[in-house]
Amino acid sequence: MDTQTILYLVAALLMLVGLAGTVLPALPGIPLMFVGMVLAAWAGGFEYVGWGWLVALGILTLLSLGIDLLAASMGAKRVGASRLALAGAVLGTLVGIFFGPLGLFAGPFVGALAGELIQRRDLGQATKVGVGTWFGIVLGTVLKVGLAFAMLGLFAFAWWT
Repeated sequence: MDTQTILYLVAALLMLVGLAGTVLPALPGIPLMFVGMVLAAWAGGFEYVGWGWLVALGILTLLSLGIDLLAASMGAKRVGASRLALAGAVLGTLVGIFFGPLGLFAGPFVGALAGELIQRRDLGQATKVGVGTWFGIVLGTVLKVGLAFAMLGLFAFAWWT
């Protein structure tokens, strides 16, 4: 197998792992996809995907990082979450990875709920915070998945045109 083929395979693997990372919080999804795209473009001598396309994809990658930072905190802050609730949501998300799709779905809610209960000991407020935080994370994930597929579409368009 020649070097170029190996580079293309590594690039494809990075893009696939990155796509999975858009829903798995332990992986930097879209940045991994971008690295894979840059590697594929480089392996092809930038003949198929040029610098202009890579700059556009890089901007979308930066946008995804902003979504990551803002989505959960905006949902939580809208309902008055404490810092402990935000930390609980992050911890719940990480623990949720080990429990499959259900854990990824419920982990942020349970973590935010627990953090808010420890902070304020008010079940009604804690439930409200858990739902708000969960909604922010889900919205952020949906936006990142959409952005990831848009990036893949742009990359494919650039490659084949």
